[in-house]
Amino acid sequence: MNSEEEFYDAETGLESDDSCEVSFKDACVHNKQTANGKVPCENGVWERRTTLPAPMFSRNDFSVWGFLKKCIGMELSKITMPIVFNEPLSFLQRITEYMEHTYLIHKACTLSDSIERMQLVAAFAVSAVASQWDRTGKPFNPLLGETFELTREDEGYRMVSEQVSHHPPISAFYAESLNQDFSFRGSIYPKLKFWGKSVEAEPKGTMTLELSKHREAYTWTNPMCCVHNVILGKLWIEQYGAVEIINHSTGDKCVLNFKPCGMFGKELHRVEGHIQDKSKKKHQVIYGKWTECMYCIEPKVYEANKKAEKKNGDSRKHKQDQSTGSEEADEMPDVQETVAMIPGSKLLWRVAPRPPNSTQMYNFTNFAMTLNELEPGMTGIIAPTDYAASLEKERLEEKQRAARRERAKDEEEWSTRWFQQGKNPYTGSADWIYKGGYFDRKYSELPNIY
Repeated sequence: MNSEEEFYDAETGLESDDSCEVSFKDACVHNKQTANGKVPCENGVWERRTTLPAPMFSRNDFSVWGFLKKCIGMELSKITMPIVFNEPLSFLQRITEYMEHTYLIHKACTLSDSIERMQLVAAFAVSAVASQWDRTGKPFNPLLGETFELTREDEGYRMVSEQVSHHPPISAFYAESLNQDFSFRGSIYPKLKFWGKSVEAEPKGTMTLELSKHREAYTWTNPMCCVHNVILGKLWIEQYGAVEIINHSTGDKCVLNFKPCGMFGKELHRVEGHIQDKSKKKHQVIYGKWTECMYCIEPKVYEANKKAEKKNGDSRKHKQDQSTGSEEADEMPDVQETVAMIPGSKLLWRVAPRPPNSTQMYNFTNFAMTLNELEPGMTGIIAPTDYAASLEKERLEEKQRAARRERAKDEEEWSTRWFQQGKNPYTGSADWIYKGGYFDRKYSELPNIY
């Protein structure tokens, strides 16, 4: 067993701007909720919940040091994390949070200019990781063959994901517009490294977005993610690295730099980049924070502003502290002032505000609050392998181990149901391709994983 899979196993025990909004977003139903966390029907219309049935456990009385001290310099496979450090979602559901700002894709489908479409695709790629801000609980590792389905008629899409491999853990997903405007798919293989005071996650896997009306395909990979102070101090998250979004139809490219916070935190959460055409001419600069908002602006205006800042002494650079030998905590830098909009900029995306009770609810967004909630009429319709169909994870994990031993004894290979291994048609890299058929609701031959 390797580090990547075991890390996910549990031991039992700013006001939103509407500049890019479209009808699917406007159609959302606002929630009302009773004290027990259930959402009533009003005038026959079911409303989504805005809180969880119970608040999160206090982690103040638990120390991860006892679990990690024996693993410095070793693989994470040597430990099993206590359930108190989990959040009540599976990794398949966590992937589903990529779709929270789907209205950006809907808007991109309506635009005739490829550079403008790239602006919104880039904003969507950034928004897809925004929910990770302050989400320090780890999701549960899905069972092999487990699925999760999400259909949002109010947002105009449906999505299915499947755990296609357990060793190593790989999750594949496929989403499509209800009016066939787009499809979005990918697979995630989270490679984890323990650095003594932090855990670094490399979300290996390619994201592919196709806009059918424009016959365009975009691909990119997500940035690196690091959770600091897993042993001592307050947990905090940063994302960093280069993200390259390619339009394989036009040759346009967007290069985004998720900046590491640096020694004094000046760059914490910041994202900067540019859009260029196939001749490498820069058309737009994109800037902002992945926790807050993203803007675009003409390159000449952006460069003039940077020169003015430099002249005013605002361009001091600091070397990032590379030491990992100290036992002191990596204190989270104070969050700098909100993104300063450069005159002439256009707002592409702004993060939706979190609910007031978010800190007591695993720092969930409003979108995440709804992911374990079965909509009326879904019982008996969703696949029997769906995460929402089971409440007995402890028993199930042991059943999965027994099934794996039986397959090994019979020299039988596991066969995935909804995805198959192949090559990404645009990048040529290894990928998991959706085979289709899930929403036909023919589930009679599915394995009994529960």
